[in-house]
Amino acid sequence: MTLKQLEGLITIDEDITDNQYGTYYNKRTVEQLLNYGLILLDKPAGPTSHEVVAWTKRILEIPKAGHSGTLDPQVTGVLPLGLGEGTKALGVLLLGPKEYHALGRLHSLPSKEKLENILNEFCGDIYQKPPQRSSVLRQTRVRKIFELELLEQKENLILIRVLCEAGTYIRKLIYDFGEILVHGATMIELRRTRVSQFHENYPLVTLHQIAVAFADWKDNKDDSKLSTMIHPIEHVLSEIKSVVIRDTAVDALCHGAQLAIPGILQISPNLQKEDLVGIYTQKGEIVALAQSLMSEDDIKENTKGYAFETKRIIMAPETYPKSWRSRSTIKENVTNT
Repeated sequence: MTLKQLEGLITIDEDITDNQYGTYYNKRTVEQLLNYGLILLDKPAGPTSHEVVAWTKRILEIPKAGHSGTLDPQVTGVLPLGLGEGTKALGVLLLGPKEYHALGRLHSLPSKEKLENILNEFCGDIYQKPPQRSSVLRQTRVRKIFELELLEQKENLILIRVLCEAGTYIRKLIYDFGEILVHGATMIELRRTRVSQFHENYPLVTLHQIAVAFADWKDNKDDSKLSTMIHPIEHVLSEIKSVVIRDTAVDALCHGAQLAIPGILQISPNLQKEDLVGIYTQKGEIVALAQSLMSEDDIKENTKGYAFETKRIIMAPETYPKSWRSRSTIKENVTNT
C-alpha cells in the first residue's frame, strides 16, 4: 500500500500484525518482487507486446508475466508489466485514461483554425469500430476522448496529444479526421505517454537495462539497479479505495472467502456500495480485489455481515497462517464430540 493509499483511512478497529508472516510491501527482496512486482517498460518499435512479455520472462527467468494494454509492433512507449502474481492486478489500469502523442499526415492542407475546429468535434464520446487487423471483435463501440490537442502543424504534418479511454484506436481516429477533411489522413508514428497514473516521466526502463541489472544481481549479488526497476505491484492500485484487514482474515480470503465486518481494521473514506477496492494486510501487501457490499456508514453501524465480495485473489494462499476452520474440520469436531 502506497503512502497515498494510507492517507486518511478510517479506523474501524485495531490489531497488531505478526512480523513472522508476510513482508512489508516496500521492503520486499528482489526474489519477492519477481513474484509481486511491476515494471514500467519503454516498449521499442518492432516487437509485439506479447514478444516483449516473452523476452522479459526469459531475461528475468520467471514463469509468469503479463502486460496491461496491447501496443502494436511499431508503437512505442509506456507498457506496464506485471510479474508473477502481480499480473492479476493489471486489469485495474484499464479503468484509467491513456495518453498518446501521434504524428499524422493529412492528404490536404487545412488551416490551423479549421483543423482545431475538427479536433474539438472529436472531444467527448465517439463511435469507433476496431480495424480489420484488430484482435478484438469488430463491433462499433463508444469511447471517450477527454482531451485532444494540436501540438504542432508543419504543412500537412500534424503532431497531436490524445487523452482517451482505454480501447481507443488512435490510427482510426486520425483516419476519421481525414474523412471529414475529404482527402484523407494517415498516422505515421505513435507513442503512448501515459497509462492511468503512470506517465512516461515516471522512470521507464528498457529491455536492455533490465537484462544488465538482472545479470548484476544474479552474478554479482548487486541488486542496486534491479530493485529500483521493479516496483511493488501495489503501485498499480493507488487510484482505487483501500481496505486493511486482520492477519487472521488473510488466508481465508486467499482461499476464496468473502470479507466480513469483524475482519476489517481500516477503510477509505466515502466508501460506497459497489466500489472496487484493494484489500491489504497491515503490512500494505495486496491480498485481493473486491467489490463493496456496504457503504462506509453501514460498516460503522454493524458488527457482522459480509462487507466485500472477493473478485480477484492476488496473494498466494498460506502466505499467512490459517486461522479459519473448513466445513470438513467442523464436521469432524462435531462427530468426535
